[in-house]
Amino acid sequence: MISDPTAFERYRNTATEKTNLPRLIIGTAIVVLFWVAITLVVVLGGTYLAIIWHVLPGDPRGPLQGFLASPIGILTALTSFAGIWLGLWLAMRFVHGEPLTALLGPSRRVSWPGFVKGLIAVLITSALSEVLLYCLQPEIARGAISLSTWLLFLIPIVALALLQTSSEEMLFRGYLMRGLARRFESPYVWALLPALLFTSLHWSPDSSLAINACVLASIAAFALLLTLVVYVTGNLGAAFGAHLGNNLTGFLLISHQQSYNSFALFNAKPLEGPDWTTTDAVIIAAIGIICTLLTILLLLHPRSPLKVTTDLRDTARVN
Repeated sequence: MISDPTAFERYRNTATEKTNLPRLIIGTAIVVLFWVAITLVVVLGGTYLAIIWHVLPGDPRGPLQGFLASPIGILTALTSFAGIWLGLWLAMRFVHGEPLTALLGPSRRVSWPGFVKGLIAVLITSALSEVLLYCLQPEIARGAISLSTWLLFLIPIVALALLQTSSEEMLFRGYLMRGLARRFESPYVWALLPALLFTSLHWSPDSSLAINACVLASIAAFALLLTLVVYVTGNLGAAFGAHLGNNLTGFLLISHQQSYNSFALFNAKPLEGPDWTTTDAVIIAAIGIICTLLTILLLLHPRSPLKVTTDLRDTARVN
């Protein structure tokens, strides 16, 4: 299913001679700097405005956590990912001398067929995952948000979730993976390193060690999926769609995180809770990994109607 390296070879060879290890380190530092700076500005600024306008919900953890758990706080946190886009634009423009769109693929465009297939495949397997999780823990309740309010915020949440997920794909599967692959032949470097960095960012200090381990195992499997679709297609389109489908399920349908459930129609037992056992954690990890493997089959199996392929525009661009 994934033996042909042609598409990825075409993708990584679009990087110029200025894509070397020192410049990658400098570019990554620029991205991190702008990501952190914009996050601090919008989150702290939003918290301050919420305090002086007396619209901050009471939270025993403090005003910052209360703001981030509120609907406006979630929207504000999602906008902070614009810092990654800005940092990547600066790094590509002034460090590597390339347009930002070079990270998308050889055609410098998103493969929309791949995007749609990635989105549909993950939505299908996410539904299966929720059914299996319900069998494990049937504790589920209707969210506080009304249907009319949910519909009102539907488009903004989708747009901001796309901003978040696409920025992460541009950084981890685009900038880092493409850049490292230009310098190193071994996938243990260009595939494993970005996946490990991506996975490590999902550690939650509010969760137990067992739950963190299960979540990180599931995220690592999902990172493998995202890496494989970029390898097979040589384009970020399918990764964009898959990542968006995964996050929309949690943001809008069934939330498993108490801190990000303001817009979800249903709330499941939060993973931050103290009542999960080690056995529960193992089962949760197994469900995540199995559903990710099913997604890989949907997107890469030759007989699957959702099989992703190289965008013809990417081929034409090189030829």
